[in-house]
Amino acid sequence: MSEQIGTGETRESDSRLKRITEGEWAGWYQWQSDAFETRAGPFYERVDEDGTDVSAFRAGPEHMNGGGFMHGGCLMTFADSALFTIARPAMEGSFGVTVNLAGDFLAGARVGEFVEARGDITRAARSLVFVRGLVTADGRPVLSFTGIIKKVGRR
Repeated sequence: MSEQIGTGETRESDSRLKRITEGEWAGWYQWQSDAFETRAGPFYERVDEDGTDVSAFRAGPEHMNGGGFMHGGCLMTFADSALFTIARPAMEGSFGVTVNLAGDFLAGARVGEFVEARGDITRAARSLVFVRGLVTADGRPVLSFTGIIKKVGRR
């Protein structure tokens, strides 16, 4: 089954996305073109049953700070990645760059928890896409975020 990701695009037609076929992440997709996100996560994405774009990863020891909670930089990196997953329907096949990302830390995430992000496009203009989202860990809110993406050119 193809997942629609924008005007006439599907996840299967985007060579930068790899469909995961085995294990916990079977049925999800992972970006192959962002080495930083792969090292920081890896992060996964898919379209949920209700049509919502969702990003997720499993919290590991490598994501924790000295106090045993997920490092704030890891949460913000994940939010930045999720920003693009949420905004994809409004990107119209364009590349984009983050021009603003703000977050409010609500709670800590721990090793082993399922961390996911969901959100909404609050406004889509000709060159800017505005997004708000929420990151949860095992269903508990841990970070609320807002961001702005600037479209910078066609793929």
